Amino acid sequence: MTGRARVFGDDINTDYIITSRRKRESLDPLVLRHYLFEEIDPRFAASVEPGDLIVAGKNFGCGSAMEVAVTAVRGARIGAVVARSFSRTYYRNAVNNGLLPVICDTSRIREGDKIAIVGHEVHNVTTNETILAEALPKIMLEIIEAGGPVPYFRRWGRFNVGQVTDLPTKE
Repeated sequence: MTGRARVFGDDINTDYIITSRRKRESLDPLVLRHYLFEEIDPRFAASVEPGDLIVAGKNFGCGSAMEVAVTAVRGARIGAVVARSFSRTYYRNAVNNGLLPVICDTSRIREGDKIAIVGHEVHNVTTNETILAEALPKIMLEIIEAGGPVPYFRRWGRFNVGQVTDLPTKE
């Protein structure tokens, strides 16, 4: 996965990603994408291009456990969020909705840098730097690839029990 870095800082809560009042208007990802990060930068949603990647500091997705905060990101055709850390609920909602959460040191990635996610490495193509990311368990990658647990179960019918034992614990 390769894309342009769209950089945010620490403690980006779910109400910054998409305000809770928007979920009362619609749950359609194609509608919600127009309001992505409107509280931080009202022009952001209009500037997003398919394939852009969100890059953030620590505690991305903190606050309420609104699944719609992942829905809006997916609606904008953003394939991954790269952050120093995630709130537990945002991390799980990301996996459950087919959005790749990547944990690594993001301090040297700048707005507009071209980055490539390959396995458990993040390559900053702009600066020619490689950053090691935390590896995701195979089962989580398969759930993300399927688009979430419902499509995963439709395809496989059950979890592969051997893969469930390598799940990480998150803060």
